[in-house]
Amino acid sequence: MTVRTADAAALDEAGRLIRDGALVAFPTETVYGIGADATNGRAVAGIFEAKGRPHFNPLIVHVPDLAAAEKIAEFTPLARRLAVAFWPGPLTLVLERRAEAGISDLVSAGLTSIAVRVPAHPIAQQLLAAAGRPLAAPSANRSGRVSPTRAEHVEEDLGQRVAMILDGGATAHGLESTIVDGRGDAAILLRSGAVAREAIEAVVGAPLARGPESDDVHPTAPGQLTSHYAPNAMLRLNARDVRPGEALLAFGPDVPDTANPVLNLSAGGDLVEAAAALFAALRALDRTGTGAIAVMPIPERGLGEAINDRLRRAAAPRPA
Repeated sequence: MTVRTADAAALDEAGRLIRDGALVAFPTETVYGIGADATNGRAVAGIFEAKGRPHFNPLIVHVPDLAAAEKIAEFTPLARRLAVAFWPGPLTLVLERRAEAGISDLVSAGLTSIAVRVPAHPIAQQLLAAAGRPLAAPSANRSGRVSPTRAEHVEEDLGQRVAMILDGGATAHGLESTIVDGRGDAAILLRSGAVAREAIEAVVGAPLARGPESDDVHPTAPGQLTSHYAPNAMLRLNARDVRPGEALLAFGPDVPDTANPVLNLSAGGDLVEAAAALFAALRALDRTGTGAIAVMPIPERGLGEAINDRLRRAAAPRPA
């Protein structure tokens, strides 16, 4: 494994590695992804092995633009409207997969659908160009753990399991993409994320229906497992105080007095700032070794919906 600044030489080499069936970690505007050639079943299988990810949990395919997405997925009028509004950017669409798509069946976990998005990050776009392949790319961490927002997070989690890590600094949004089922006449939210519900509703002109909260047997999109995004420490949500042995994940200006470790997602109560800081803060508090993290309440509005979704899954009982 090599951590490389994402210059032209590194990107050329990363593209060759992808074409040869290797795994490359790279930044997107949301979190770092672990990418493989989506048309190569052996390479895609390597993602599941590297992450320890259940094979029934589908992956997102990253492509450079809408035209490329239309070659692998059937776009409804609704889906095309959403793609035009939010691509490139942190929105993933679940659509019917074209029979001639050429994408490995492992990507969709046996489903007839496919999850696809067009990333906005320049390094992700440059890697897609260098590889000349659609990239299957979940978050670059061990399955169920905290998603990585910096190259060093990927190195901590995956070590020698990837051929290269392209270092593009900290990611901008810090939350994974929002996932919407666009196969019908009405949009269905499958995973809240970096595009807020209100922004999608403004485009579709209707309330956004909510898909299943969790599905540990037959998920239709990434991020639907009950326990996910979890640090080693146990989380206590909506905390108004700090107990002995707990670190504190704070939000807003009114923070309880404590001598225990504290990180504030946003002292000013800014949900965009909080979203960008969430995963890095969980990792940092985990490293304090307290074994437990108290989490102050975060409003269920805007990006707060996605932040709370991640925190609830991080606090859920972990699989044995």
